Amino acid sequence: MHHGYYLLKDSMIHYSIGGGGSRLLVCFHGYGESAESFAFLEGALGKDYTLLAIDFPFHGGTDWKDGLYFDPRDLVVMLEKITGDAANQPPDGDPVTRQPGGDAANQPPGQWTLLGYSMGGRIALHLLHLIPEKIEKLVLLAPDGLTMNPWYWLATQTKSGRAFFRFTMAHPHWLFGFLRAANKFKWVNPGIYKFTHRYIDDEKVRSDLYARWTTMRGFRPDLRQLRNTIRKRNIPVHLFYGRYDRIIRAKRGERFRKGIEVQCHLQLLPTGHQLLQPEHLNMIVAAITS
Repeated sequence: MHHGYYLLKDSMIHYSIGGGGSRLLVCFHGYGESAESFAFLEGALGKDYTLLAIDFPFHGGTDWKDGLYFDPRDLVVMLEKITGDAANQPPDGDPVTRQPGGDAANQPPGQWTLLGYSMGGRIALHLLHLIPEKIEKLVLLAPDGLTMNPWYWLATQTKSGRAFFRFTMAHPHWLFGFLRAANKFKWVNPGIYKFTHRYIDDEKVRSDLYARWTTMRGFRPDLRQLRNTIRKRNIPVHLFYGRYDRIIRAKRGERFRKGIEVQCHLQLLPTGHQLLQPEHLNMIVAAITS
């Protein structure tokens, strides 16, 4: 895949683009991952699709310098400008920097298929709010965003919650004690306990968690509105879940499907949370191309 940079305000957004097909697949990675997570799809899809994946703030090769908020509307403009220039990518994967601007008429024809994994699923769902007319299909792997965790809401959507979140990431000792007690009395499931420890044991990891969660807080899909849009526009949605995933469970998708069963298909795979893997290539490709 070729690599490029898009200048957004004071930030340099890194992206990868590959394939040469007339249909466009826009890919959104999970927490702590990058655009390169989708590279294994190019061989199977590149003949019919152009694949575009970006690195979110504080991920991959993106150099983010615009505070702790990524405006979803800026993402839409950026995607439109990058896809407008897609036909002009340089050979041999040489990086290129895009300035805001360009001719949207150069976009590949047709609508966009969105592929989102975990956190990227929430971004894909929110884009359906903003540009429903451009979305042809959603393929979501263990997607975040189909429920609003009350702790996440408190930590990111309120000023006092963000201040407390920042304090806790700098001084996590009380949280360690609370988690030990919660695990002992089975107030949280073991998967959540292990997942939380993974992201608070290390100072750098805690700092990244605060920056990433806070910056991406503007992506908040409204599920009732989404179901209405999917039903009205008859947009196909394919949900993949890991049967043994203890972080994002399939029951979230089952609840979301109510009322849109015709458009929304759910598939369980015999694995955990890591669904964006070459071993699942055939099923992912089938969902995109069907």
